[in-house]
Amino acid sequence: MGMDARIPQKTDPAVAGRGWRLANSEPSLSDVFGSIRVRRSGTFWGKLLAFLGPGYLVAVGYMDPGNWATSLAGGSKFGYALLSVALISNIMAIILQSLCARLGVGAGRDLAQACRDAFPKWVSWPLWLFAEIAISATDLAEIIGTAIGLNLLFGIPLEIGVLITALDVFLILALQALGFRWVEAFVVALLGVIAACFAIQIALANPDWGAVIRGFAPTTEIVRNPDMLYLALGILGATVMPHNLYLHSGLVQTRGYGSSEAEKREAIKLSTIDSTFALCLALTINASILILAAATFNAAGNHDVAELDRAHALLAPMLGSAGAPTLFGIALLCCGLNSTVTATLSGQIVMEGFINIRIAPWMRRLITRAIAIVPAALVTIWYGPKGSGELLILSQVILSLQLPFAIVPLVMFTGSRAKMGVFVAPRWLTLAAAVTAAVVIILNAKLVLDFIAGG
Repeated sequence: MGMDARIPQKTDPAVAGRGWRLANSEPSLSDVFGSIRVRRSGTFWGKLLAFLGPGYLVAVGYMDPGNWATSLAGGSKFGYALLSVALISNIMAIILQSLCARLGVGAGRDLAQACRDAFPKWVSWPLWLFAEIAISATDLAEIIGTAIGLNLLFGIPLEIGVLITALDVFLILALQALGFRWVEAFVVALLGVIAACFAIQIALANPDWGAVIRGFAPTTEIVRNPDMLYLALGILGATVMPHNLYLHSGLVQTRGYGSSEAEKREAIKLSTIDSTFALCLALTINASILILAAATFNAAGNHDVAELDRAHALLAPMLGSAGAPTLFGIALLCCGLNSTVTATLSGQIVMEGFINIRIAPWMRRLITRAIAIVPAALVTIWYGPKGSGELLILSQVILSLQLPFAIVPLVMFTGSRAKMGVFVAPRWLTLAAAVTAAVVIILNAKLVLDFIAGG
């Protein structure tokens, strides 16, 4: 899977459809477009290996620091009962991300380009603005999560930790200079560290595995108990993040899969397998957070643990190991670092896709980082840890508000034969995606209304 093996992947109107207002003028992520070689022959597993990577970058968004609070709260308050909600959320994510792969390969467009090419400017430009706000909110959550990780591990004040996160721009630039496979390897390595940290902590916690298995089966109690329902809505509503939809539809095009119908169909299949495997890993890690909270906090009678720093402080006495809080902090820090990488890439896809303006990746990174760092630094300096937590919640609300503007166009485009040609999504998949979209949007709307009413 060497680099610099760029293979033209032009959109064939006869294959990809003619229903676009504008032609697709520039490839997505042009600096790495088609740069990873895909073998034309060989075994299935050899071909799949070339496609493994983008899904794991996408999976990062499903386990970012903003999702940890809901898993901690759900496990500490209701034990293993909400594991079924995590499973359902993951199934929804798999459906939507499969459509992203189909759009990127079949139409030769990322979601931002598709919006630009399908809608008039008075529609696409507001969509671009909403997407930029959402990515800034995403970056904001990752900054705070990383800063909390630095604070827990090294005692670095939150306001200093927020400023330190700006240095990750140099790490990302160095990895991109080596090749896109290095970016993917970095993300996968950190995911491995996160998984190992939770595996050790769960082994120390020794959960009730029978209750864990039963927790994956949905129960009517979730609907009947208002408090449980609220946390279930939080887990479901925070699952799909807008930037992941833009990100995946661009990342799949880093593979040099060719331009024929057969090659693209195979690329869609292999990319979908990649994202499905990766999201199963995300489910494992999210479930691990909930299981850990259930086996420690809930079992000990602590039913109101949702803050990351409080969870960190309680782990040592409950697990009987001084190293448990350190493992928790390492996992959180790795999670924050990973998320900043994906936020950068999705920011590049959105800016270039919507307004067709190309700027250097380092400039793109500095712009998004500055937009996110300023409010994070001001709040943490002025209000301290409490303000950081409130800012983290606000960032999730902003993401919820933006979600319909990303998820609805995705389902519309991939279900349109005029735009997708022979790669149009099957009707059953479009129906499943439409139901998923409706559920996620309704739940997000409820969370936003609850936030407003509670504020």
